[in-house]
Amino acid sequence: MTLLHDLEQTILSRKGTDPDTSWTAKLLSKGPEKCAEKFGEEAIEAIIEAVKDDKAGLASEGADVLYHFLVMLAARDVALDDVLKVLAERQGLSGIAEKAARPKG
Repeated sequence: MTLLHDLEQTILSRKGTDPDTSWTAKLLSKGPEKCAEKFGEEAIEAIIEAVKDDKAGLASEGADVLYHFLVMLAARDVALDDVLKVLAERQGLSGIAEKAARPKG
C-alpha cells in the first residue's frame, strides 16, 4: 500500500463521524459539491505557488491538493484505485493519441 492509499483509508474512516472532531468529517458532511469546491480552491493555490516558483510553497499546496482530491473522491464514492486503473490504462500511450481516443461529449 502507498501513502496515498493509507490517506484514502483514513479519509474513508472519517465518513459519517462527528464533524466536530475531524476536519475530514466536517468537509464530507458538507457534501460532494463543497468537497469539490475546496479541491478547486487548493488547486488554485498550488497554481499560484507554481507561478511564483516557490518550490516549498508548491510542495505544501500540492499536498493539500492531493488530500482534497482524495476527499472529493470519497465524497462521490470513487476509489483511488479506480483513478490509478485509468492512469495504468493510459501508460505508454501518447497523450495526443489518448486524448483523441476519448469519447466525445
